[in-house]
Amino acid sequence: MAEKPDYYEVLGVERGAAAEDLKRAYRKLALQYHPDRNPAPEAEARFKEVSEAYQVLSDPQKREAYDRFGHQGLGGAGYQAGFQNVDEIFSHFSDLFGDLFGFGGMAGGRRMGRRGADIEYPVEVDFLEAVLGCSQDLVVPKHAPCAACGGSGAKAGSRPVTCGTCGGRGEVVQAQGFFRIRAPCPSCRGEGTVIKDLCPDCRGRRVVPVSEKLKITLPPGVDDEMQLRLPGKGEPGPAGSPPGDLYVTVRVRPHPDFKRQGLEIYSQVPMSYAQACLGSTLKVATVEGEVPLEIPSGTPSGKIFRLREKGVPAVRGRERGDHLVQVVVAVPKVLTAEEEGLIRKLAVLQDEKVQEKGFWRDLLDRLSR
Repeated sequence: MAEKPDYYEVLGVERGAAAEDLKRAYRKLALQYHPDRNPAPEAEARFKEVSEAYQVLSDPQKREAYDRFGHQGLGGAGYQAGFQNVDEIFSHFSDLFGDLFGFGGMAGGRRMGRRGADIEYPVEVDFLEAVLGCSQDLVVPKHAPCAACGGSGAKAGSRPVTCGTCGGRGEVVQAQGFFRIRAPCPSCRGEGTVIKDLCPDCRGRRVVPVSEKLKITLPPGVDDEMQLRLPGKGEPGPAGSPPGDLYVTVRVRPHPDFKRQGLEIYSQVPMSYAQACLGSTLKVATVEGEVPLEIPSGTPSGKIFRLREKGVPAVRGRERGDHLVQVVVAVPKVLTAEEEGLIRKLAVLQDEKVQEKGFWRDLLDRLSR
């Protein structure tokens, strides 16, 4: 007999993994290898393997015995090769299969309804609209229950009939070797009924395409790729089940002057050589308009000034970022004769100053401030 694989290696976790890590690993592998989703010949065997590993490691007593003595420590009490009934397996993995396979768990033998599908809708906003907040009118393409048949999918005067495959339960029991699970009925797709005479308007689909107009408000501070969730604004659920949600994904158009990083905004402002030497007051554009910025004398090109709380407001809370302004000396490409003459005179004066003792030390001190 081939040696049984290590349960931790089967799930791809460390031996000291927490219960949540075990569950997360099992969910991922069970979804990957479940035979209903993976037709590969080895998928069924792999699915049984990960299910066995999780059943043992999710039980504190079995895990302790396995950690101390390995497979021999289980003494035949490890993985149970057969459940007495289908509800037993669902009670053991109820929190897992409801999410993995798209339908609710079992409660007293009754089938739980499934939610409608979620919708993702992208919306583009300008940089300033994202920072300051804005309202948007949306036209969302979706579906709504067919008015002609009332959402039944059946032609007027007829009704859906009970599915002969599942007997109206919407589910069938599938045997995977020693493992038995409930799955949506393939004939009625989990509805419990089938339609003989199709509605001519929706052709049995129960829904028709519509466009819903919505007005949304984006709070100040939203960033690129953020999502706004609108509960119940998604696709309608089957057989009167709750609708899905609408997720509005924000796309922020770039700004020609401002760059954003988190809650901080960055920009550059040009200044002349004279302003850098003598000092000046510059007008700086921010997201809320122009503000004055005092430039002290001897300011080097590239120095960054911080405007407190002139950046991006947090979506949640009262925090607000800063606006960082980098001043850059603008070098003119074209000079008038007068400008050139003055600059040449300045060059002579500065050349003489360069020869003075301590000039470079003073210059480096000023640049480092």
